[in-house]
Amino acid sequence: MSRRPSKHTRPARPLLLAENSYSDKQDGRWITRAIAAGRSVKDYICPGCNQRIRSGEAHIVVWPYEPPLGAVSAVEFRRHWHSNCWLRRR
Repeated sequence: MSRRPSKHTRPARPLLLAENSYSDKQDGRWITRAIAAGRSVKDYICPGCNQRIRSGEAHIVVWPYEPPLGAVSAVEFRRHWHSNCWLRRR
């Protein structure tokens, strides 16, 4: 039986631009995507409060508009945030 390769060794999946919004913060422009509760199937840790975003909980996925120097894609830097944590972020 063949195992699927680790997600950490696979290239990041491209994200459709039609569903994205943009947010300007002190550290630059970010691309955001709202994740509906019904589409949230995993738990994540919010970088804003270090608390769990539970599966089935609506939240926001965020990644830089431009990739950091040396990075191939900004999508590699995407993070899942509680919606309120992201809105409070400056």
